[in-house]
Amino acid sequence: MSPLLRRTTKKKPGERVVTLVSRPGCHLCDDARTVVEEVCARTGASWEEKDITLDEELHRRYWEQIPVVLVDGEQHTFWRVDADRLRKELEG
Repeated sequence: MSPLLRRTTKKKPGERVVTLVSRPGCHLCDDARTVVEEVCARTGASWEEKDITLDEELHRRYWEQIPVVLVDGEQHTFWRVDADRLRKELEG
């Protein structure tokens, strides 16, 4: 079947995973964590936090952009997290 004819199923917010890539002592990371926690609590999405100083690959990819927010493994935003934009992404 052609990919154009396939139905795509959007994930429900409860099936989405938000990853906050951060580092200790980062005030922007603290701000981002607060937004991610609140939006995920409201939408039912799960979230995790990864320390960039403990992961060479994350460090290589995102060091100059932290904090970085990934949604289902894809980069959503960096530096500042907009709660409305993140909520809209999670609600599809």
